[in-house]
Amino acid sequence: MARAAGVESEMELPFAALHQLCAPFLNVLERLPAPQRDALGTAFGLVSGAPRDRFLVGVAVLSLFSDSAEAQPLVCLVDDAQWIDRESSQVLGFVARRLAAESVVLIFAARASADISHLVGVPELTIGPLTDPDARAVLESTITGKLDESVRDRIVAEARGNPLALLELARAWTPMELAGGFGLPDNASVSAKVEEIFRRDLTPLPVESRRLLLVAAAEPVGDRALILAAAERVGIPADAAEAATASGLIDLGTQVRFRHPLVRSVVYRDAPVSQRRVVHGALADATNATVDPDRRAWHLAAAASGPDEDVAADLERSAARAQARGGLAAAAAFLDRAVGLTPDPARRGERALAAAQASFQAGAFDPAQRLLATAEAYPLAEFQAAQADLLHGHLAYVSSYGADAALLLLRAARRLEPFDFDLARSAYITAWAAALVAGYLGGENVLIEISRAARSLPLPSEGAHPLDLVLDGVAQLTIEGHAAAAPTLQRAATAVLAMSVDEALRCGSQAGAPSTLLWDGSTAVFERNARLIREAGALAELPIYLQEVGLAKTLVGDFEGAALAIAESDRVAAAIGTPLPPFASLSLLARQGTELEASLLIEATIKQCTAGRQGLPVLAAELAAAVLYNGLGRYGEAASAATHVTANAGPVALYNWGLPELVEAAMRSGDPDLARDALARLVETTQPAGTDYALGMEARSRALVGEGGAAERLYREAIDRLSRTDVRPEVARAHLLYGEWLRREGRRIDARDQLRTAHDMFVAIGMEAFGERARHELLATGERVRKRTVETQDQLTPQELQIARLASDGRTNPEIGTQLFLSRRTVEWHLRKVFDKLEVRSRRELSEAIRRGARAAAR
Repeated sequence: MARAAGVESEMELPFAALHQLCAPFLNVLERLPAPQRDALGTAFGLVSGAPRDRFLVGVAVLSLFSDSAEAQPLVCLVDDAQWIDRESSQVLGFVARRLAAESVVLIFAARASADISHLVGVPELTIGPLTDPDARAVLESTITGKLDESVRDRIVAEARGNPLALLELARAWTPMELAGGFGLPDNASVSAKVEEIFRRDLTPLPVESRRLLLVAAAEPVGDRALILAAAERVGIPADAAEAATASGLIDLGTQVRFRHPLVRSVVYRDAPVSQRRVVHGALADATNATVDPDRRAWHLAAAASGPDEDVAADLERSAARAQARGGLAAAAAFLDRAVGLTPDPARRGERALAAAQASFQAGAFDPAQRLLATAEAYPLAEFQAAQADLLHGHLAYVSSYGADAALLLLRAARRLEPFDFDLARSAYITAWAAALVAGYLGGENVLIEISRAARSLPLPSEGAHPLDLVLDGVAQLTIEGHAAAAPTLQRAATAVLAMSVDEALRCGSQAGAPSTLLWDGSTAVFERNARLIREAGALAELPIYLQEVGLAKTLVGDFEGAALAIAESDRVAAAIGTPLPPFASLSLLARQGTELEASLLIEATIKQCTAGRQGLPVLAAELAAAVLYNGLGRYGEAASAATHVTANAGPVALYNWGLPELVEAAMRSGDPDLARDALARLVETTQPAGTDYALGMEARSRALVGEGGAAERLYREAIDRLSRTDVRPEVARAHLLYGEWLRREGRRIDARDQLRTAHDMFVAIGMEAFGERARHELLATGERVRKRTVETQDQLTPQELQIARLASDGRTNPEIGTQLFLSRRTVEWHLRKVFDKLEVRSRRELSEAIRRGARAAAR
C-alpha cells in the first residue's frame, strides 16, 4: 500500500503529493524506459533538465505503479485530495483514468466542496452522512459498557452522521461525561467540535512535546530525520517524542503521520506566529540547500518576520527551477511569495509584474489581476508599464475575445516598440487574433490598423523568426491579399514546424494560421503546437490550441480525435474560467450531420456571440450551418449561410472553407451566377497556395459549374488531388458530387461506383447526413442499400487500431505505451483484444490483417 495526503501549506509546491505517493517505488525507477525515467526524475528534482511533457510524467507514474504491482496488487490512497498541488492532481488524474488492466487501485478522498476538476472521468462515490442506525452502531463499537439512550442520541445528533466525529466525541468524553450527556455546544460545526476535541487532547502534553508537534506540522512531507534535526536546532529534548507518541495524536515512525489532518491544522493554527517562524527557520536550516533548495526557500519565507531581500531572491531563483518541474503555476507561486518579502519598492513592482505574467500563463486569472494591480501600485519604468499594458490586453482577450482586447493590445504593442521588437511583435500578433475574433462585429478598421502597424516594424537583422514570419504574413494578407502574402505565409508555415516552446508562447494561437490559409490540410502543426503549450503548463493558451487541434481533426475526418481534443479543451477552459467559443464542436457536429444537436449549438452560438460582439464565432456557426445543410440537401439555407460567411469573414480560413460550400449550395439551389462569383474568389485563395488540397477543392468547384467532358475531367482531377491529402471528408464529397453528376448524365452504372465509394467513406468517417445523401442517390440508380452507421461495422476501436498499427510497425509494448500515454500492461491488454477480434496469433499476422482491412476499406 502507498499513501499520500494533501497538505494545505504545500499546495503550491509542484509534485509534492506525487512525490509522497511514489517515494516507496523510486528504487525501481531505473527499470522505466529512458524518456519516462528522465521525465519523472526531472519532476522530482532528482536530475536536472528542461520541463518535460506532463503526460510523459503521467505515463512514468503509471508504469511505476504497474511494475510495482507485478508481485502483488497495489492500493494507493490519496487523502485530502482538495489540498494536493495542481501538478500532482493532474498527473494522478491522468493515471487514474488509465488503470484499465493494472492490478492497481487509486483512491482519492476529498471534501464535497473541493475542486476536483483534474479528476474528471474518474468514478466518483459521494459519501453522505451515516444514517442514525449506522451512526449508533459505529458509536457503540467504540464504547465499552452501557450507554444511556438519551446520551447516545445526543452524541449521534451532534455528530450529524460524521464517522470521525462519532469516534472522536466518544473518545473525548470520560465515562462520567458520557453518563451525564455533557457535550460541546450544539451551534458548533462538526469540524469545530472535532478540532476542540483534538485541542483538549493537546492541552495535557508537556510544552516541549507540543513544540515537537509544531515542527512536524510545519514539515508536511513527514521526513522523520528532518523533523528531529529541526527539533534539535530549537532545543527540543529527545524525550519530548515519548509523550507526543503516547498521546496517539502522532506516529513518529519512519514516516511521521498525524492521527488526522485536523490535528495538524489545530497544532499549526493554534501556535503563535513567532513560534511558527522559529520552527520554519529551523526546518530551513535542517534542509539540504543543494538537494532541496526550493523547500528550503519556502521555509525561509515562512520564517521571515518582514521584508528580506535575500529570501526574496532565493524564492525568485526557486521560481525558475519550479517552472522546469511544475510549469508556470509553480513559478507564479514562488514569485508571488517573493513579492511580499521584497523591501525595495521598484524591485517589488518588477517581481509583482513577473508573478502576474506567470499567473496569467498558468491560467490563474484572478491572481494575475491582483498581482498586476500590486505591480502598478509601485513605480514602474516605461518598459515595465508597457508590459503591464500588454498583460491587461491579454487578460481582456481571454475573458472576452473581442475588439476591446484588440485595442488594448495595439496600445501595448506601440508602447513596447522602443524597447523590445520581439515583445512588440508578440503583442501585435495577439492583437491581430483578438481583432479577428471580434471580426465584422468589432469594427471594420481595427484589423487593418493593427496590420499596418505590424508591417511597419523592421525585420530583425539576424534573420526572421517564426513569429516575425507569421505576423508579417497575416498582416500582408490582410492588406494586400492572398497572392501577395503567399510566399511569406509559406515560409512561416515551414518555420512554425520547428519553433521552440518560447517561440510558441510568443507566437500565440496564430501559429497555425499560415497552414490553414495555405490549404495545408494537415493536423501536424496544430498537434505540435498544443504539445508545446501543454508542456510549458501555459493553461491560459491551451484551450485555444486544443480547439485548433479539434478543428483540424474534423477536417481530416478523425472525429474520435476531435472529440478528445474538444473534451480536453472544455475541461481546461472550465478549470481556468475561459469563456471559449465552441469552434471545433460546431465543425464536428456539422460534419457528423446530427441535425438537432448541431442546430441547437449553431443557434445558441449565433445568439450569444452576436451579443458579445464576437464576429468570428458567429461566422463559424454560419459555416457549420452551410456544411450541415449541404449534407441534408437543404441547399437554399446552405447558400444563405455560406453567403454570410464569405461576405464577412475577412482574411481567415473560414473564408477559404466557406467558398466551396457556397459554390455547391448555389449550384444546387439554382443560382449559377452566385456560384461562379464564389468560384472566382475561391481561385484567388487556391492558386497562390498551390497544394493538392487547394487545387483539388478548386477542381471540384469548377466541375460543379462546368459541363460535359470538362466537368468530368475536373471531377477526376479533384478526386485524384484530394486523395493525396489527409482530408478524407472532402475526398468522399468529391466522389459524391461526381456520382450525382454521372447519374444526371444517365450513366447509372458508373454513378453507382462513385456513390458506393462515397457512401462507404461517409459511413466509415461518421458523416451521417452526407451518408444519407449518398444512399438516396444510390437508391435512385436502382441499387438497394442498407442504411448503415459506423456502429454497425465490426471493427476495432480507434485506440485498438492505433495500438495494432504501432505493433505491426515493430514498436515494442513499452514504446507504444510511451507514445500513447499507456502502461505496458494496458498495451498488452488491448493487444490481446485486438488479436481476438482479428483472429490472429502473432504480430506478423497482425500486419497482414491490417493490410487486408485497409484494402477492404479502399474498395
